[in-house]
Amino acid sequence: MITISVVSHGHGAMVVNLSARLLELPEVARLIVTLNIDEALNFPEDPRLVLVRNAVPKGFGANHNAAFARCESALYCVVNPDIELLDNPFPVLMQGLLASETALAAPLVLDASGQIEDSWRRFPSPVSLVLKALSRDDGTYPEARESDIFAPDWIAGMFLLFKSFDYAQIGGFDERFFLYYEDVDICARLHAAGRGIIGCMGAQVVHKAQRASWQSWRYRRFHFTSLMRYFSRSWRRLLPAALRHAAH
Repeated sequence: MITISVVSHGHGAMVVNLSARLLELPEVARLIVTLNIDEALNFPEDPRLVLVRNAVPKGFGANHNAAFARCESALYCVVNPDIELLDNPFPVLMQGLLASETALAAPLVLDASGQIEDSWRRFPSPVSLVLKALSRDDGTYPEARESDIFAPDWIAGMFLLFKSFDYAQIGGFDERFFLYYEDVDICARLHAAGRGIIGCMGAQVVHKAQRASWQSWRYRRFHFTSLMRYFSRSWRRLLPAALRHAAH
């Protein structure tokens, strides 16, 4: 069974609709919805639904770590409020997690038009970021579409299914990342702990992205600050992928 954490930051009807859809799934043992800012919303009545109202807004990692403290199931899932389910992704993801060394599984993410989003990516380095800025390399894996199961460096945090034991073992998300790069960081720490990460083509969801980081200087500042924090954790993170693996 699965405990799911969803955090709303003014997402309104979107998070209500997602909650209702998630509660239809038989694998869901508990759904924890955190309202990061005050919202008057009418959620479905269900004993599995736990509603948390923050007096002060918290960061992405802090909210999901707080929800994990209420998790009593073997699996823990982080889902963005702007996700839409096409069907039930959990049977495929749970099958992928049966591999003993796999700690994290995620579905293929599509945008609202049905195009594949860049949610499975290579770890960033200063070189890769320059190449991305020059439109020479976006850090994605075109070859991922050719495999039912793919093992990327990291997976974007809009839909992540963890084994609860592994999430607890590495201490969950690093709460020093208020917003952005906490997903890159947790994947890097799982790899460092010898735990696998997989993306499953057979499970698909839709992400109705708002792309706030490109619309606001405040969010761009969060993005830059988190990037610098990510690189400051280890000098190996400054290296391109091939050199990083050789340094271990």
